[in-house]
Amino acid sequence: MEFLNSLKQILLYAPKSPMLFHTGLFLFCFGGFISIYYLLRNTHYPRIFFVILFSLYFYYKSSGFYFFLLLFSTVTDYYLAREIWRQQNQKHRKNILIISLLLNFGILAYFKYTNFFGELIASVLNQPFYKWDIFLPVGISFFTFQSMSYTIDVYRREIKPIDNLPDYAFFVSFFPQLLAGPIVRARNFIPQIYRPVYVSGDMFSGAVFWILTGLIKKAIISDYISVNFIDRVFENPGLYTGLENLIAVYGYGLQIYCDFSGYSDMATGIALLLGFHFPSNFLSPYQSESITEFWRRWHISLSTWLKDYLYISLGGNRKGTFRTYLNLMITMTLGGLWHGASLRFILWGAMHGASLITDKLLQYLSEWQVPGLSINPLKIILYSPYLSIFRIAVTFHWVCFCWIFFRAKNMGVVSDMIHQIVFEFNGQVLPQFVEGYPVVLWLIFLGYLLHFIPQYFNSLLTDRISRLTLPVIIVLMTIVIFIVYQFQTADIQPFIYFQF
Repeated sequence: MEFLNSLKQILLYAPKSPMLFHTGLFLFCFGGFISIYYLLRNTHYPRIFFVILFSLYFYYKSSGFYFFLLLFSTVTDYYLAREIWRQQNQKHRKNILIISLLLNFGILAYFKYTNFFGELIASVLNQPFYKWDIFLPVGISFFTFQSMSYTIDVYRREIKPIDNLPDYAFFVSFFPQLLAGPIVRARNFIPQIYRPVYVSGDMFSGAVFWILTGLIKKAIISDYISVNFIDRVFENPGLYTGLENLIAVYGYGLQIYCDFSGYSDMATGIALLLGFHFPSNFLSPYQSESITEFWRRWHISLSTWLKDYLYISLGGNRKGTFRTYLNLMITMTLGGLWHGASLRFILWGAMHGASLITDKLLQYLSEWQVPGLSINPLKIILYSPYLSIFRIAVTFHWVCFCWIFFRAKNMGVVSDMIHQIVFEFNGQVLPQFVEGYPVVLWLIFLGYLLHFIPQYFNSLLTDRISRLTLPVIIVLMTIVIFIVYQFQTADIQPFIYFQF
């Protein structure tokens, strides 16, 4: 009886024990799942239904019975997309698309923004507001955006609707990317459903590389520096010197990168083991020489989604310079709001929008002919290869400054942290800090060192792993898992982007 109760607690939904990629429960379940998956590899519908059921269980373990919300979104968008395609009347097609968008945005608005807008309206009316106790289902922004991209593409007649509901449900609920992306496009993913399941030796070694890389990023670097230093400083920055606050800011820049890219890496690796290819979601973003380049390297699936379905829909750069700048600001501000219902997220998005506008403005000014000079000095600053490190440093520090608004729990914390860095730096405490946080500092140093290694070395490492024999790969994975266990914190640390 005691064994059954323990098994029940493990298998049923437990808010404090979600089934994450880096937990023992997932490794146990995934081992059984992939064994059956390969047995069904030469079938279509048995394999499809099996993956759907496992994906729904995976989502149930993170959000309980809110997996019915995923089912609702899947079924409604499947039939609405088919109706959009069937209709010949443009007005009717647009009306059906609007219904689909309203349903998806309605789901997002209720779960993410009810309290935010309620509090905003109450403050305008000078009335008290009592927050509703609304549970935010994990990954809701990701699967709604993925579903919306499908219906919009069908409306634009860029893709044909999927012929049957199970295949569409497989696309929306596919568990590796379900909770935190990448946001996969139907045009890239759907054709892979109908191909025979095939995992080559290169795909297997690549999957091992991605999974181990993601595991190291998340469970060793991100979780450790977060729990043992960064969270403490952001909780009450006034208790720490400006030096410690500044290191916490740099640390958070690494933490959020390792956390989110770590999830994407593991998702990519798991998908490869199942025979599916995901697009890259991160390309060493802190090596960017401008904010424009940063957004081509950071959370690529979201930035391209915002560009294709929001920025371009607003007019993009087709309606003059002012409208281009306005569209950029709207897109990035709404992108900030997508991340969270708070003023600080809106400010974070607006700051990046202003940075993108500044990039375009500087590029435009660099083309001006300066009287008496053969070349515009601004052009040298923006494009000279000798100033590449300078541009990377400026971009990196601006991104880290913006992260303060993203991470702080309220604007008071933002103000306190900036005040400590500017007015209470106290650099003389560095020796004591190094002595008190040696592992944290080493992990931050190691994390950034690995991040700034040229892409060539990553490709070389992948190639080396591809040549390893299976026993060696198993030993390598065992070593990494053992190290992860040594760094494991008392409580499971969810991925940062689960809250979005």
